[in-house]
Amino acid sequence: MASLTAFVMRREVLLVASVLLLGLAGAAAWYLLRPTTLIIAVAPKDGTEPGLIKAYADALDAGNEGIRLKILSFDDVRESAAALQDGRADLAVVRPDVLLPTNGLTLAILRDQAMILASPEPSGIKTFAKLGGKRLGIGAQKDADYSLLRNLLSYHGLTLETAPAAGHLGATTVQLVPVETEAVAAAFKEKRIDAFLSIIAPSAPKAIALVGAVRSVAKDGKVEFVAVEDDDAIIERFPKLQAVTIPGGLFTGRPKLPADDVKTVGASYRLMARSTLSRVVAADITQQLFEKRTAAALQTDAAEYVLAPAYETTAAATSARIPIHPGAIDYYEREQHGFVERYGDTLYLLGALAGGLVSVLAWVRQRLSSLQHERIDDVMDRLIEITGQARSLTDPAAIEGLTIEVDRLAADVVRYAREREPDSRTMSAVAIAIDTARATIHDCRLAATGEIRTARTTHLRVAEMGEG
Repeated sequence: MASLTAFVMRREVLLVASVLLLGLAGAAAWYLLRPTTLIIAVAPKDGTEPGLIKAYADALDAGNEGIRLKILSFDDVRESAAALQDGRADLAVVRPDVLLPTNGLTLAILRDQAMILASPEPSGIKTFAKLGGKRLGIGAQKDADYSLLRNLLSYHGLTLETAPAAGHLGATTVQLVPVETEAVAAAFKEKRIDAFLSIIAPSAPKAIALVGAVRSVAKDGKVEFVAVEDDDAIIERFPKLQAVTIPGGLFTGRPKLPADDVKTVGASYRLMARSTLSRVVAADITQQLFEKRTAAALQTDAAEYVLAPAYETTAAATSARIPIHPGAIDYYEREQHGFVERYGDTLYLLGALAGGLVSVLAWVRQRLSSLQHERIDDVMDRLIEITGQARSLTDPAAIEGLTIEVDRLAADVVRYAREREPDSRTMSAVAIAIDTARATIHDCRLAATGEIRTARTTHLRVAEMGEG
């Protein structure tokens, strides 16, 4: 125990302990301040989202922000949504009408898509019911778009046929004809299609170009837009869709095209987060989506279409069919927390632990110091015992053993004095005890060998001769 106490009380050991404590404090600070890396599942492969998310990831890296993105790429949004649902990703690009993860909450809308169905006037196609027996051109061929269209046609009592058909079509059949974007005008001129459908962001340059292609083959440049009637009922029937209004004059201003607002339905590509993602992190990544939008737009125009999901109240946002993450709501309602508010509990806990650790170290130091003092007291008590014990010894071997023990005790005192800074009164007392013990042992050694008796006899004879 004495050797362990001496080792612990050495200055070098205390210095190393202090460095370790500082290292632990630094590690705790690094843990709190290090960037949070989120895994994001991105799809579809042929969409704008991969480039958009890459632009955001680059902007976050360039800005040394506290949020970083690690991208997992997938071919379609069904796979990216599944990655969020089974825990392989923290965030994901999701199209709710394809697959809505059970653990997914919306952070932002990456792009809203509307179903734009147009034909040259006069085609007579003004409602969905008028599509029966017609050939409908479609651009980008996505399974999700087919599903959306099939549901809408089914609602209106129509069936969708994707295989080429010869002859006349049935009155309730709609023939779907794939058409490349640049071939839309030619397809109308060649009578291969009667109307053209695209599910796209209405203000996107590609949407404007498609409407322009239809307009180019229309008489007097007039275009018929098919509105979706009973859109509220359709949304109630298919809740993963959403109502969209194409504003009048969006495509051209003179003449105004469309002439009036067109009500339709559509789907959205959303950035969703797992429901267990903390509100703080969710608020941070939502904030970065909008603060870094300008930087991301330098790489892709898709950044211009990122927008906040619409909601009226917080309760409505969190209880909607496609609910919004509470952390995103914190950002939208400007209720984000500062550093102290975010990490207050953690900082309080670390402070309490640090205070407790300091108290323990102080107690250990005080205890070790008291043990050292007890050791000095034990040395002094033993020296006093040796002084008394030596007076009764006549065996030279026993006396030599006491001499060795006093030397060992003196060495212990020297080590203590080197490692500590004892007070002068204690060291004076110890020195007196050592000197006394050594002097007593020396006298006993002389007595045991007869040297003291001889010296005394000689002294007496010299004294008697002097008197005579």
